Amino acid sequence: MTTREARTAGRGARGDLFDPQCPTRQLLDRIGTKWTSMAVKTLADAAPDEVRFAELRRRMPGVSQKMLSVTLRSLTRDGLVARRVEPTVPPQVFYRLTGLGLSLEVALAGLRTWAEEHMTEIDRANEAVDQEAGGR
Repeated sequence: MTTREARTAGRGARGDLFDPQCPTRQLLDRIGTKWTSMAVKTLADAAPDEVRFAELRRRMPGVSQKMLSVTLRSLTRDGLVARRVEPTVPPQVFYRLTGLGLSLEVALAGLRTWAEEHMTEIDRANEAVDQEAGGR
């Protein structure tokens, strides 16, 4: 399904994950990043409260100001995060998950749980491949 077909097919239309132009694939590319997962988790932990940008950054070790800004802009554009600006000097910016964002957290939580439960197996598989490659 092309981007145009998906957009005109209406609500509930499914895409084709194997089509590089499919909106579903593009959405998965956006929500599949580590920063998206961390931002959604951090905002979910605070829900239903809002979190200021600076506090989000403190709670997400390693994220740069630019990367957090890009991530939040994408999440807001997709309707997963709501952004509120207080007209102070300097402006205070607050973020919270929308209902749609909270539903994404459910799916991401399952993926995080899977990763945590299987990390030892993944490490062993990586070590085995590394040893095999070193033995050649």
